[in-house]
Amino acid sequence: MRPVGSKYLLEEPLGRGATGTVWRARQRETAGAEAAVAGQPGETVAIKVLKEELANDADVVMRFLRERSVLLRLTHPNIVRTRDLVVEGDLLALVMDLVDGPDLHRYLRENGPFSPVAASLLTAQIADALAASHADGVVHRDLKPANVLLDERDGQMHPMLTDFGIARLADSPGLTRTHEFVGTPAYVAPESAEGRPQTSAVDIYGAGILLYELVTGRPPFAGGTALEVLHRHLSEEPRRPTTVPEPLWTVIERCLRKEPDERPSAENLARALRTVAAGVGVHSSSAQVEAAMGVGALLAPDPAPAPVPGVPGAADPTQVLPTNAGSYDPAAATSVLPSTGTPQYGGPGAADPTAVMPPVPPRPEGAPGAPDSEDPHPWQNQLRAARDRNEQTQVQYLDPSQDPLRRRPQRQPQQPPQRQQQRPQRQQQPQRYAPAPSPQYQQPQPPPPQQRYAPPQQPAPPAPRPPREPREPRRRSANPMRIPGLGCLKGCLFTLVLLFVASWLIWEFSGLQQWIGTTKSFFEQIGDWIDSVSKFVKDLGGPTGA
Repeated sequence: MRPVGSKYLLEEPLGRGATGTVWRARQRETAGAEAAVAGQPGETVAIKVLKEELANDADVVMRFLRERSVLLRLTHPNIVRTRDLVVEGDLLALVMDLVDGPDLHRYLRENGPFSPVAASLLTAQIADALAASHADGVVHRDLKPANVLLDERDGQMHPMLTDFGIARLADSPGLTRTHEFVGTPAYVAPESAEGRPQTSAVDIYGAGILLYELVTGRPPFAGGTALEVLHRHLSEEPRRPTTVPEPLWTVIERCLRKEPDERPSAENLARALRTVAAGVGVHSSSAQVEAAMGVGALLAPDPAPAPVPGVPGAADPTQVLPTNAGSYDPAAATSVLPSTGTPQYGGPGAADPTAVMPPVPPRPEGAPGAPDSEDPHPWQNQLRAARDRNEQTQVQYLDPSQDPLRRRPQRQPQQPPQRQQQRPQRQQQPQRYAPAPSPQYQQPQPPPPQQRYAPPQQPAPPAPRPPREPREPRRRSANPMRIPGLGCLKGCLFTLVLLFVASWLIWEFSGLQQWIGTTKSFFEQIGDWIDSVSKFVKDLGGPTGA
């Protein structure tokens, strides 16, 4: 178990996605006033822990804190509610309601496509959730079956849309440098793939692809690579399957329009899908069928679609609230306080209302930690470190002699041993500098001691290796065809041929025919012998009573 903050405890992972891992967790204590749902100790919740690259990006953390009020107040019966947001060191997590049920992608793989009526009613509930989020200015931007959870209660399946705001958090300059859009290629809208301004119409396009996949079991555009899928989104029109009724295909075709202004709003889409579900059923009345056939009149475009703030990869501008904004609201945005102009910060370097960075309070000269006027501001060091972290890798020229991959190892010449050559010299040194005897008095010297061990002898140098004699050039065989393993077989075949030729010569040019008493040729005689042997073998293998 792993704690998340001071109020939650992770138990087991439930799933893993492109932005993080979803865990089953348990609440340790009641959440504070900053959470949307306080909860009770021991209550089971779902926590999505974002990936480390998201948690380590300063822009993502700022978005996370700035949009917490939007995510916490987003409530709807078909939206998985975000209960709390946790920021702890390098960890970012969203605490959500736990939905005991599979996601729509897994349900499709296990049970197959839906009927037109069931697909229409299920997508209508998802459209209701999108209409509520668009009215609050929140665009999902990653609508797909994997982000729809099925809550099976009261004998019915209730779709619950999750991962609101995750695509917005992942759309930061440090993470989308090599990407042109945020989302899954099979469900991305054409304007997202081209980098054009995005509105709530991208969710309507995703709802149309989801509806197509519910009734057919596969998305309308597929390919071997992401680039191929995006190209088909931009250039191809979807084809109507034979199993899709005409009213339902009208809804799908209108949602998958290439131009965002031609797609219906989420509210009109929900109303049109319920009309289609009532008109394509088995027990539909003539009036319901007629209403379903004219469903195109209900698919009016959204006159004021909710825009996605900023361009792709840009942070939203900070909103400045007035100083008298009212009572304290824990879910409100951070307000900017005016400069007080106190004497402590007066004079040079005083607080400026238009300054981006706050001033550093002056300290007396000689005090420990006193800042120098020429030193950069501490916030400038942090910004410079963030830019250096996001800079691209620089490619420089490398000398081939310093490249370890190109440099070949050189073998050092082996030096001859020197210890054995110096040992005899050390033994001869005492004899060379022995003192000479006195000419006046010569003291008798004792006899030299007998040597027990022979002095070490210097090993003889190794004899030089004789030069290798040059080999004779290998003679090629006259037979160019070489078959491995057929040496003995060729010898046997050659022997049989020699015996056959010798037998024929003896038969034709000797007196063997007169001695046997026959006038047949060699081959006729051989055939008679073969017939006789075969007849003899048949007689041996026949029945005993024959």
